[in-house]
Amino acid sequence: MAAGLEVADIFRRHGERYRQTHDAHLGRVERRVMSAVEMCRTARLGGHVQQCQDCAAFRIAYNSCRNRHCPKCQGQASRDWLAARQADLLPVGYFHVVFTLPQQIAAIAFQNKNDVYTILFRAVAETLRKLAADPRHLGAEIGFIAVLHSWGQNLHYHPHIHCIVPGGGLSFDQSRWVACRQSFFLPVRVLSRLFRRLFLEELKQAYDLGQLRFFGDIAGLADPLAFSRTIKAARRIDWVVYAKPPFAGPKQVLAYLGRYTHRIAISNSRLVSIDGDRVTFRWKDYRTGGRQKVMTLDAHEFIRRFLLHTVPDSFHRIRHYGLLANGHRQLKLDLCRSLLDIPPPEQTAEEPDAKPPPLAQRCSCCGGTMTIIGAWTPLQPVRRPAWNDSS
Repeated sequence: MAAGLEVADIFRRHGERYRQTHDAHLGRVERRVMSAVEMCRTARLGGHVQQCQDCAAFRIAYNSCRNRHCPKCQGQASRDWLAARQADLLPVGYFHVVFTLPQQIAAIAFQNKNDVYTILFRAVAETLRKLAADPRHLGAEIGFIAVLHSWGQNLHYHPHIHCIVPGGGLSFDQSRWVACRQSFFLPVRVLSRLFRRLFLEELKQAYDLGQLRFFGDIAGLADPLAFSRTIKAARRIDWVVYAKPPFAGPKQVLAYLGRYTHRIAISNSRLVSIDGDRVTFRWKDYRTGGRQKVMTLDAHEFIRRFLLHTVPDSFHRIRHYGLLANGHRQLKLDLCRSLLDIPPPEQTAEEPDAKPPPLAQRCSCCGGTMTIIGAWTPLQPVRRPAWNDSS
């Protein structure tokens, strides 16, 4: 990999020309993402000057854009989120279940992201809760975390939801913990059929209410007969739902969540080179067993694929359901721990003086503490929409 190569470098080199060429098709969200990534950790966003208290060394630090699509801004967001989730984990097996939209429905989703992503979350949540509540399967109230992804390794549009589910739940009288089988959560074929039915019912309802828009290659779906044919065709195919083997324990769950919750379409570490107007990056081809390959795209095509995966302002890509829903999470988890006969998580007292300062606040020369001695504001105002994925 070329030293320090970033998505921002591609945007800075080719972004303006891309804006000019695709001006009629670029939306407000895509433009703002491009600008944020380009300006991240540059003087244009402002910054501050630090000085070491021991050796008097100086360091200039530029501000981050904090945009959730920026490859450089997700590390700290992920660490903060994981620290908050650590106390939520139970000492039980956890399952990873993935729900995927078929290609013909994905095209509708791309042109109606807010509405269809909302339907997708609801259909996934209802599918898991309904089957888990069935006495023929588990007969319990479960909880889970759902994370929306919209990309494959080659950056094509591929909307799907990852769910992390504890292997069990509360009985409906809340008197006992109901555990599932050690290596089996719920039947995948039944999950797939129920998910397909629930999703298509809600999609048809949204269409009937006039909430969906169609243009370009699928403009014909505005005709009710054409839309009806698409729905009928989607009912006749199998929808991909699969469950991965259970995790070994809570630590493995945290490690997994750290890789998935704040992931974006492509990380800087996968970039190989920029050669003129060609961008080369690494990707895994899961059709060949996850073999790592190299792909080269025209810079404009790379930018186009990257921007496919922007999400609407304020849309939450990480959501908590059932036992883990925000409104009653602590109460439900305390009850689960009581029924599992395990102690509550330890509350560690904060002792800032007993620990060395974080790396960002330590001098690279002597390890001393850096303090801020000056700051400056952005050269131009930058509007930052609400984008927190805390729910």
